[in-house]
Amino acid sequence: MKSDIDDMFMTTITVGERGQIVIPAEVRKMTNIKAGDKLLLMRNPGQKAFAVCKIDDAKGMLSSVLSNIEKFEKEDESSEGEYR
Repeated sequence: MKSDIDDMFMTTITVGERGQIVIPAEVRKMTNIKAGDKLLLMRNPGQKAFAVCKIDDAKGMLSSVLSNIEKFEKEDESSEGEYR
């Protein structure tokens, strides 16, 4: 049985002499990355790892996170004084 973690690891790539990487065609097709797309390179401070995603996808994800934060803030305000 395939787990969600299996979908996270796609392939390995090699950094060229000029620091460039090539996103394999299969990965570009799966993630709908096309020539000219702007990608966002993110890293967690203190970590020697990074993630890449399309800028529009990052905006959507961050918008969803913000919406959920606002929802929880409203729930918290309406339940002040209640025992949890």
